[in-house]
Amino acid sequence: MSVTGSLIVISGPSGTGKGTICKSLFQRRPDMFYSVSATTRPPRAGEVDGIHYHFLGKQLFAEMVERDEFLEWAEVYDNMYGTPKIPVTEALQKGRDVLLEIDVQGALKVKSKAPWGVYIFIVPPSLQILRSRIVSRGTDSMEVIDKRMAKALGELAHLHEYNYVIINDVLEDAVSKVESIINAEKCRSHRYQLFGNADVNQPLVTENVPE
Repeated sequence: MSVTGSLIVISGPSGTGKGTICKSLFQRRPDMFYSVSATTRPPRAGEVDGIHYHFLGKQLFAEMVERDEFLEWAEVYDNMYGTPKIPVTEALQKGRDVLLEIDVQGALKVKSKAPWGVYIFIVPPSLQILRSRIVSRGTDSMEVIDKRMAKALGELAHLHEYNYVIINDVLEDAVSKVESIINAEKCRSHRYQLFGNADVNQPLVTENVPE
Protein backbone atom coordinates (compact mmCIF):
# COMPACT_ATOMS: atom_id res chain seq x y z
CA MET A 1 0.00 0.00 0.00
CA SER A 2 1.42 3.38 -0.99
CA VAL A 3 1.73 5.79 1.94
CA THR A 4 2.53 9.46 1.56
CA GLY A 5 5.08 11.17 3.76
CA SER A 6 4.43 13.66 6.54
CA LEU A 7 4.63 17.40 5.98
CA ILE A 8 6.58 19.01 8.83
CA VAL A 9 6.50 22.82 8.90
CA ILE A 10 8.91 24.62 11.23
CA SER A 11 8.27 28.31 11.57
CA GLY A 12 8.74 31.32 13.82
CA PRO A 13 10.04 34.88 13.84
CA SER A 14 13.39 35.73 12.28
CA GLY A 15 16.27 35.02 14.66
CA THR A 16 14.60 32.27 16.68
CA GLY A 17 17.05 29.68 15.37
CA LYS A 18 14.63 27.65 13.24
CA GLY A 19 17.27 27.28 10.51
CA THR A 20 19.81 25.87 12.95
CA ILE A 21 17.21 23.47 14.35
CA CYS A 22 16.36 22.23 10.86
CA LYS A 23 20.03 21.73 10.02
CA SER A 24 20.56 19.65 13.16
CA LEU A 25 17.35 17.71 12.57
CA PHE A 26 18.38 16.85 9.01
CA GLN A 27 21.72 15.53 10.30
CA ARG A 28 19.80 13.22 12.62
CA ARG A 29 17.27 12.19 9.98
CA PRO A 30 19.00 12.31 6.57
CA ASP A 31 16.08 10.38 5.07
CA MET A 32 13.90 13.49 5.33
CA PHE A 33 13.41 15.73 2.31
CA TYR A 34 14.50 19.28 3.14
CA SER A 35 12.60 21.73 0.97
CA VAL A 36 14.86 24.54 -0.20
CA SER A 37 13.02 27.85 -0.47
CA ALA A 38 13.49 30.36 -3.27
CA THR A 39 14.25 34.03 -2.62
CA THR A 40 15.10 37.23 -4.44
CA ARG A 41 17.40 38.49 -1.67
CA PRO A 42 21.17 38.31 -2.25
CA PRO A 43 23.14 35.49 -0.58
CA ARG A 44 24.70 36.13 2.80
CA ALA A 45 28.32 35.20 3.47
CA GLY A 46 28.73 31.44 3.28
CA GLU A 47 25.33 30.73 1.71
CA VAL A 48 25.28 28.40 -1.30
CA ASP A 49 22.69 28.49 -4.08
CA GLY A 50 20.55 25.37 -4.06
CA ILE A 51 21.53 24.45 -0.52
CA HIS A 52 20.52 27.37 1.66
CA TYR A 53 18.14 28.95 -0.89
CA HIS A 54 17.44 29.03 -4.57
CA PHE A 55 18.57 32.60 -5.28
CA LEU A 56 16.43 33.96 -8.10
CA GLY A 57 16.07 37.23 -9.94
CA LYS A 58 12.87 39.15 -9.34
CA GLN A 59 11.67 38.64 -12.91
CA LEU A 60 12.10 34.86 -12.76
CA PHE A 61 10.39 34.73 -9.37
CA ALA A 62 7.44 36.70 -10.75
CA GLU A 63 7.18 34.34 -13.73
CA MET A 64 7.05 31.35 -11.38
CA VAL A 65 4.28 33.03 -9.41
CA GLU A 66 2.32 33.50 -12.64
CA ARG A 67 2.74 29.81 -13.44
CA ASP A 68 1.53 28.84 -9.94
CA GLU A 69 4.79 27.03 -9.19
CA PHE A 70 4.91 27.91 -5.47
CA LEU A 71 3.17 26.16 -2.61
CA GLU A 72 3.31 29.55 -0.91
CA TRP A 73 5.10 32.82 -1.49
CA ALA A 74 5.32 36.15 0.27
CA GLU A 75 7.17 39.45 0.41
CA VAL A 76 9.32 39.79 3.52
CA TYR A 77 11.53 42.79 4.23
CA ASP A 78 11.32 43.97 0.59
CA ASN A 79 12.37 40.57 -0.78
CA MET A 80 10.31 37.68 -2.14
CA TYR A 81 10.36 34.18 -0.64
CA GLY A 82 8.56 31.06 -1.83
CA THR A 83 8.36 27.28 -1.54
CA PRO A 84 8.60 25.50 -4.92
CA LYS A 85 5.60 23.19 -5.21
CA ILE A 86 6.81 20.33 -7.41
CA PRO A 87 9.72 19.02 -5.26
CA VAL A 88 7.50 18.94 -2.14
CA THR A 89 4.63 17.13 -3.86
CA GLU A 90 6.91 14.55 -5.46
CA ALA A 91 8.72 13.79 -2.19
CA LEU A 92 5.45 13.32 -0.28
CA GLN A 93 4.08 11.02 -2.96
CA LYS A 94 7.24 8.91 -2.71
CA GLY A 95 6.61 8.45 1.01
CA ARG A 96 9.34 10.78 2.25
CA ASP A 97 8.78 13.13 5.16
CA VAL A 98 9.15 16.74 4.01
CA LEU A 99 10.63 19.45 6.20
CA LEU A 100 9.71 23.06 5.47
CA GLU A 101 11.44 25.96 7.21
CA ILE A 102 9.45 29.09 6.42
CA ASP A 103 8.30 32.35 7.97
CA VAL A 104 4.98 32.69 9.79
CA GLN A 105 3.15 34.28 6.88
CA GLY A 106 4.16 31.44 4.57
CA ALA A 107 3.44 28.71 7.13
CA LEU A 108 -0.13 29.88 7.60
CA LYS A 109 -0.65 29.88 3.84
CA VAL A 110 0.59 26.30 3.65
CA LYS A 111 -1.70 25.35 6.55
CA SER A 112 -4.72 26.70 4.67
CA LYS A 113 -3.89 24.27 1.83
CA ALA A 114 -2.57 21.37 3.92
CA PRO A 115 -4.22 21.42 7.37
CA TRP A 116 -3.13 17.80 7.88
CA GLY A 117 0.52 18.88 8.17
CA VAL A 118 2.45 19.18 11.43
CA TYR A 119 3.03 22.83 12.33
CA ILE A 120 5.74 23.67 14.86
CA PHE A 121 6.33 27.22 16.13
CA ILE A 122 9.80 28.15 17.41
CA VAL A 123 10.08 30.95 19.97
CA PRO A 124 13.08 32.52 21.75
CA PRO A 125 13.45 32.44 25.55
CA SER A 126 12.87 36.22 25.60
CA LEU A 127 12.64 39.23 23.29
CA GLN A 128 15.97 40.47 24.64
CA ILE A 129 17.67 37.24 23.58
CA LEU A 130 15.94 37.41 20.20
CA ARG A 131 17.30 40.90 19.56
CA SER A 132 20.76 39.82 20.67
CA ARG A 133 20.71 36.90 18.21
CA ILE A 134 19.71 39.14 15.32
CA VAL A 135 22.36 41.74 16.19
CA SER A 136 25.08 39.07 16.50
CA ARG A 137 24.53 37.97 12.89
CA GLY A 138 26.01 41.30 11.83
CA THR A 139 24.07 41.34 8.56
CA ASP A 140 21.38 43.94 9.26
CA SER A 141 21.34 47.66 10.01
CA MET A 142 19.73 48.87 13.24
CA GLU A 143 16.76 50.06 11.20
CA VAL A 144 16.23 46.58 9.79
CA ILE A 145 16.71 45.02 13.23
CA ASP A 146 14.00 47.29 14.65
CA LYS A 147 11.69 46.19 11.80
CA ARG A 148 12.42 42.54 12.53
CA MET A 149 11.64 42.98 16.22
CA ALA A 150 8.36 44.77 15.49
CA LYS A 151 7.39 42.03 13.04
CA ALA A 152 8.32 39.34 15.57
CA LEU A 153 5.84 40.75 18.07
CA GLY A 154 3.07 40.51 15.51
CA GLU A 155 4.06 36.98 14.49
CA LEU A 156 4.06 35.74 18.09
CA ALA A 157 0.33 36.49 18.17
CA HIS A 158 -0.17 33.54 15.79
CA LEU A 159 1.34 31.06 18.24
CA HIS A 160 -1.97 29.25 18.89
CA GLU A 161 -2.50 28.55 15.19
CA TYR A 162 0.27 25.95 15.35
CA ASN A 163 0.10 22.39 16.66
CA TYR A 164 3.21 22.70 18.80
CA VAL A 165 5.39 25.41 20.38
CA ILE A 166 9.05 24.93 21.26
CA ILE A 167 11.21 27.41 23.18
CA ASN A 168 14.68 27.41 21.62
CA ASP A 169 16.86 27.93 24.65
CA VAL A 170 19.25 24.97 24.47
CA LEU A 171 19.63 23.87 20.85
CA GLU A 172 20.00 20.12 21.49
CA ASP A 173 16.89 20.12 23.68
CA ALA A 174 14.89 21.96 21.03
CA VAL A 175 15.99 19.55 18.29
CA SER A 176 15.16 16.53 20.46
CA LYS A 177 11.67 17.90 21.09
CA VAL A 178 11.05 18.42 17.38
CA GLU A 179 12.21 14.88 16.67
CA SER A 180 9.93 13.54 19.41
CA ILE A 181 6.99 15.36 17.86
CA ILE A 182 7.73 13.83 14.44
CA ASN A 183 7.96 10.35 15.96
CA ALA A 184 4.73 10.83 17.92
CA GLU A 185 2.89 12.11 14.85
CA LYS A 186 3.86 8.93 13.02
CA CYS A 187 1.89 7.00 15.65
CA ARG A 188 -1.26 9.14 15.61
CA SER A 189 -4.37 6.96 15.40
CA HIS A 190 -5.78 8.79 12.38
CA ARG A 191 -2.85 7.49 10.34
CA TYR A 192 -4.01 3.91 10.77
CA GLN A 193 -6.95 1.73 9.88
CA LEU A 194 -7.87 -1.80 10.92
CA PHE A 195 -6.71 -4.20 8.24
CA GLY A 196 -9.88 -6.30 8.66
CA ASN A 197 -8.45 -9.65 7.56
CA ALA A 198 -9.15 -12.75 9.60
CA ASP A 199 -5.81 -14.27 8.60
CA VAL A 200 -3.67 -14.11 11.75
CA ASN A 201 -0.55 -13.83 9.61
CA GLN A 202 -1.71 -10.58 8.08
CA PRO A 203 -0.96 -7.14 9.61
CA LEU A 204 -3.57 -5.99 12.09
CA VAL A 205 -3.41 -2.36 11.02
CA THR A 206 -2.07 -0.45 8.05
CA GLU A 207 -1.33 3.20 7.47
CA ASN A 208 -3.94 5.42 5.87
CA VAL A 209 -3.04 7.51 2.85
CA PRO A 210 -3.74 11.18 3.79
CA GLU A 211 -6.32 12.80 1.58
